[in-house]
Amino acid sequence: MTENEMVGGETVDGESAGGESVGEDAVVQDVAALQRRLAEFAAARDWQPFHTPKNLAAALSVEASELLEIFQWLTPEQAERVMEDPESAHRVADEVADVLAYLLQFCEVLGVDPLVALAAKIDRNEVRFPVRRRGGGGGDGAATEDRHSSE
Repeated sequence: MTENEMVGGETVDGESAGGESVGEDAVVQDVAALQRRLAEFAAARDWQPFHTPKNLAAALSVEASELLEIFQWLTPEQAERVMEDPESAHRVADEVADVLAYLLQFCEVLGVDPLVALAAKIDRNEVRFPVRRRGGGGGDGAATEDRHSSE
């Protein structure tokens, strides 16, 4: 999706077809409702033949890369302040929306409930990476081994 593509009458950047901004309350929806809107949007344009798991996974990767591109050459300090600049904040929000849109479409096509999948993953990671106190000495590196909880 590009920032000019529309989802259910609204552009991905949160503006309606008429250009006015959509209030937060109007866009707060459950995942299933968003997936329905995305499916209806794609169906109205006959895009379903292209929404294969492979194509959606590729599109998701591209959009995630576009999000990463925003941060590519920033220092850690600059990256933490990226939302302070309205232009970069808008770019980040657009890319987050694109990533989420493709992820939800991918999940819909494959029948994956993303909230159930995430809850199960957190449950597994809580067992896999038990809480450890940092700064306890020992120097064995154990405190840094478990920082990648999404693996």
